[in-house]
Amino acid sequence: MADIVDVSRNVPDVESLRKSLPTSQPESDVESAKPVSPLSIPDGGWEAWVQVLGSWVILVATWGLVNSFGVYQTYYEAELLSSSSSSDISWIGSVQGALLFFVGVVSGPLYDAGYFRHLLISGLFLIVFGQFMTSLCTTYWQVMLSQGIVIGIGMGLTFLPSAAILAQYFSKYRALVLGISSSGSPLAGIVFPILFSRLQPTVGFGWATRIIAFILLGLSVIPIAFMHTRVQPKSKRSLVDETAFTDSTFMAFVVASFFGFLVLYVAFFYIQLYTIDYLPSETEFSPYLVTMLNVGSVFGRVIPNAIADKAGSLNVLIICTFVSAVLAFAWMGITNLGGLIAFGLLYGAFSGGVVSLTPSVIIHLTPEPSRIGARMGTTFVSAGLAILVGPPIAGAILGDATKFEWLGTIGYSAGGLILATMAYSIARFLEYRKGGSQ
Repeated sequence: MADIVDVSRNVPDVESLRKSLPTSQPESDVESAKPVSPLSIPDGGWEAWVQVLGSWVILVATWGLVNSFGVYQTYYEAELLSSSSSSDISWIGSVQGALLFFVGVVSGPLYDAGYFRHLLISGLFLIVFGQFMTSLCTTYWQVMLSQGIVIGIGMGLTFLPSAAILAQYFSKYRALVLGISSSGSPLAGIVFPILFSRLQPTVGFGWATRIIAFILLGLSVIPIAFMHTRVQPKSKRSLVDETAFTDSTFMAFVVASFFGFLVLYVAFFYIQLYTIDYLPSETEFSPYLVTMLNVGSVFGRVIPNAIADKAGSLNVLIICTFVSAVLAFAWMGITNLGGLIAFGLLYGAFSGGVVSLTPSVIIHLTPEPSRIGARMGTTFVSAGLAILVGPPIAGAILGDATKFEWLGTIGYSAGGLILATMAYSIARFLEYRKGGSQ
């Protein structure tokens, strides 16, 4: 019995054991035990950068084709659709660009609902299919259906999701990443017009267009193989953000975007025709002026976005729009090739900044992240309507392409950009009154 009692004295009671145990884990152990949130943004790495590459390809297949329409406009007026007016032909490119925006209002909610891969594959299919069908066209309605509508719908299905997905992979310098991906657009606008102009006289319109389709088909492998969402959105967003219509700053920005996109692409559509009319001895070089616009746009897509991360997206956008307007007024007095080349490079750079900075400004002016998609859709409807009617209005003003009518067309472009600058400045003033820094 004594032995038993002695042993029991050496055994600590439960209360002593409880006190001897640590009440909590060391801080370092607690931190290491925390699970990594699936919503954490990597801001780099192979998987993130391959999404940028895929987005770059989609910009080639969307805005790249829009930027290349000027070379088709000239060919259609001279050969394939010579019986149609300049304004009628402009409607083809306008419908294409407008659908790129309009369909985004639908593709945005579908992206939020988890249908990114469906949008990606179906959109790229329609773009490539439409390009192949364009190569077989011989009448106006066929070109409108294939190049305007089918390709335009495909663009709309892919463009907005390709930009939205980058927000899942990048947080810091997001504007710069968007600028890098959007550089695919002007690069395609450099290559495709040269390719078409070189091939069309030798292999004909059909095969020149089909070769571009084959290039798009090959490039499409990259986004289809690698692009995917990191996380599925937990809730669907509404198509319309009703608070946007009572936000005076945002509505001023929407109005500015309408005037800006109404006239921004007049130079892209008509500079080649202007060269043929004013510099007939430089006709062979005329397709390369569209190329000059896109060369400048490569820098305009990246550099303004890099500056905007520090100087403010809306501030830089105002500067780009104003300089574009000044350059458009200068276009009125240009009558030599050197001047047109300089104009093309500079106008391409600053107009490229207008396009690439627009999404960054929308994000900044949206008070809640859950409303970004809806407000982007609202802006896209305004910009899409502007692109739909803008170039055809320019074509109607151009008429028989007399000197006076050319001045009217260019003045229409410059005047619209001045109105856009004024409206952007009003938006900036209203934002300043709210205490905004950008």
